[in-house]
Amino acid sequence: MNILFLANHLNVGGISSYLFTLAEGLKQNGHNVYVASGGGELVEKFSAAGIKHINAPLRTKKEISPKIIFSFFKLKKAIREYNIDLVHSNSRTTQVLGSLLSRYSAKPHIFTCHGFFKPKLSRRMFPCWGQALIAISDQVKEHLVSDFKLDGQKISVINNGIDVQSFGDNSSRQKLRDDLGIGEAPLVGIVARLSDVKGHTYLLQAMQAVIKSFPPVKLLVVGQGKMKEALVKEADDLGITKNIIFLPQAGGTKNVLAAMDVFVMPSLQEGLGLALMEAMAQGLAVVGSAVGGIKTLIRNEYNGLLVEPAKPADLAEALMRLLSDERMRNNLGANARKFIADNFSKEKMVDATERVYRECLKEKE
Repeated sequence: MNILFLANHLNVGGISSYLFTLAEGLKQNGHNVYVASGGGELVEKFSAAGIKHINAPLRTKKEISPKIIFSFFKLKKAIREYNIDLVHSNSRTTQVLGSLLSRYSAKPHIFTCHGFFKPKLSRRMFPCWGQALIAISDQVKEHLVSDFKLDGQKISVINNGIDVQSFGDNSSRQKLRDDLGIGEAPLVGIVARLSDVKGHTYLLQAMQAVIKSFPPVKLLVVGQGKMKEALVKEADDLGITKNIIFLPQAGGTKNVLAAMDVFVMPSLQEGLGLALMEAMAQGLAVVGSAVGGIKTLIRNEYNGLLVEPAKPADLAEALMRLLSDERMRNNLGANARKFIADNFSKEKMVDATERVYRECLKEKE
């Protein structure tokens, strides 16, 4: 098969990680994979893996945008040039583009829903769902059925997969900590875009309490987004600025996971939580909100700790339990890594996605 992925960008983030893992697996299975996007720091990584990047002006959040039209004219030529068999979109804007390309080329359009959409009128009037839908968790599928009245029979739940063997190396731990100026201090970390739905504000409030009990502890906040200034100000207002490190990007999640002692995902809403999965594959003790797909990943007290969302006191208590008990951290981390390897492998995701592709191509015959 010749497969064209559509993405807004290839910067560090959940969708880019998903695309790389899936594209690499499909490539290893003998398929040709192309990715069209607005570019980003991971383009070279894709190219090095033999995945051709097609630059298209897709950095837009608007469903109706000249960028989508420009991308359509560029990519319809690419579909002919590379003899593309199917188009696979991964966001609302690329979903619209995928629908246009499918109508033009008569090639199947598959859409992966990575999270939750607001049920806006435009999404009801111009659904653009494609011939097949992939939901990354049962909770996302339930959202599509409940909020958009989609046929559940046409939605395949395919959890994100992790190449577990590429995680777990801690040899760079001390250098990373030295580079960050942490030394031997306990390190709590979060990797997520700086958006209110990710719950950073509750984490900062929780850290105020944690720091009182563990004065040397540091919090590493990795990510970019519109909340950056507000979060920096909140840290200052809470009097914890010297304990917080903001890092815009890390060249890939695993580059910073080795430095951490505890990983936290305090989201208010989460499709599944790829960064959380990567932290678990790394063998870290994790804390997450009991929402969405996080509940699929964390078995409370077995491979991590679950807390109620938007409850800083509960979050602080969980973090302090882990910071004060190294044996507990190690046990939860070991169970987390095994759980991901057993249930969320790269191979499972690739094989299940291939089945969806083949079914779509069969329907087109």
